[in-house]
Amino acid sequence: MAKDKTVYTCTECGGSTPKWQGKCPNCGAWNTLIEGVAEPSAPTRNRFASLAPPSEVAVLADIEAAEVPRTPTGIDELDRVLGGGIVEGGVILIGGDPGIGKSTLLLQALDGLQRGGVPTLYVTGEESGAQVALRSRRLGLDNSQVKVLAEIQLEKIQATIAAQQPAVAVIDSIQTVYSDQLTSAPGSVAQVRECAAHLTRAAKSGGTTIVLVGHVTKEGALAGPRVLEHMVDTVLYFEGDTHSSFRLVRAIKNRFGAVNEIGVFAMTEKGLKGVANPSAIFLSQHSEPVPGSCVLVTLEGTRPLLVEIQALVDSGGPSPRRLSVGLDRDRLAMLLAVLHRHAGVACMDQDVFVNAVGGVRISEPAADLAVMLAIASSLRGRALPKGFLAFGEVGLAGEVRPAPRGQERLREAAKLGFSVAIVPKANAPRGGKASAREFEGLTIHPVERIEEALEVVRGLA
Repeated sequence: MAKDKTVYTCTECGGSTPKWQGKCPNCGAWNTLIEGVAEPSAPTRNRFASLAPPSEVAVLADIEAAEVPRTPTGIDELDRVLGGGIVEGGVILIGGDPGIGKSTLLLQALDGLQRGGVPTLYVTGEESGAQVALRSRRLGLDNSQVKVLAEIQLEKIQATIAAQQPAVAVIDSIQTVYSDQLTSAPGSVAQVRECAAHLTRAAKSGGTTIVLVGHVTKEGALAGPRVLEHMVDTVLYFEGDTHSSFRLVRAIKNRFGAVNEIGVFAMTEKGLKGVANPSAIFLSQHSEPVPGSCVLVTLEGTRPLLVEIQALVDSGGPSPRRLSVGLDRDRLAMLLAVLHRHAGVACMDQDVFVNAVGGVRISEPAADLAVMLAIASSLRGRALPKGFLAFGEVGLAGEVRPAPRGQERLREAAKLGFSVAIVPKANAPRGGKASAREFEGLTIHPVERIEEALEVVRGLA
């Protein structure tokens, strides 16, 4: 019997080569070539021909376009991340670490939709129907009418979707699905790419919303080719420490809503519950102010969040360490240099540790001012006043730059009872009676430079 011809396929770009190489010749990535069986020569008619119906050229202004209708899932935090609910014919990809709660959240969402009269289908390739039923009973979803299909063959899944006509179908997970058109194993680059393409076109042509569950690699990225994220309409990442009860769902891509929107959930015995006031998670409950702690108002999508930034400055050796959790380490080194040069606060021989409380990751530069004030507070051993917060970007020249949507940040702080704020001058309220009522109880100190901010803090202390 003739031996099957093998090829080596890159897991990063999907390119192939007839022999193994350390470096992919197509994208240049190292150690990404995986051996697989070569596909037979393509038939005369391309198998994707049915997915590309003929269309005519149209003028953009003549195309009728209406607002996309949305169907709420019944889980407010999930609806927030999706932009208000699911969209007919949309394709959603959700990824996250094993055991973080992807299947739990989707089963809860499907049950809520089914109880609202929306037909649903749950396709599981990793569990049996009995295991899914057991999980639904553990979650308290009594007498659930969600339809379950335990299948991994693409053609059978497509036939079931066409026959059942569900409004929402979950595929858990895309890495377990395979097509008869290919001989490679489920989870390979070719299988994931082809199965996702067929399911995407089925969603667009049939109007069924498809939710794909994706595995992640050791680095936390979605497994499979990167083209998988380009095909779908929405990409959600499930984040959080499995040792903590809180989970974050973050939108990385959304054709129907805002990106970088987050939903906050708490894992309970009855599944995932939305957290209405997530700021309470990220703020430590100190009875009295402590040195090295400063509250920041950050933006996650459209939602202002209050996060506590903690800094610890301690005596270091000849090569002091700079460590940060939840913040960019390179930016921390830059802020320490600005603090020394423009404010006279030297930490050359000190170990500096900075942490964003609650496991949240902050990428926006508006955290600069809060980080620098927390470092100065820890170095001097003097706590910032009670009810104090700060935000603003700090440049290399020592200037404090405005943060986007500063008024919304201040409104959130005033609503939660904060009394003192140091903000960039451009973010200060313009005045007037309406502004005074909006920020009642909040004293705002606008500053233009980092040394001004430290002077204001010394006066408050």
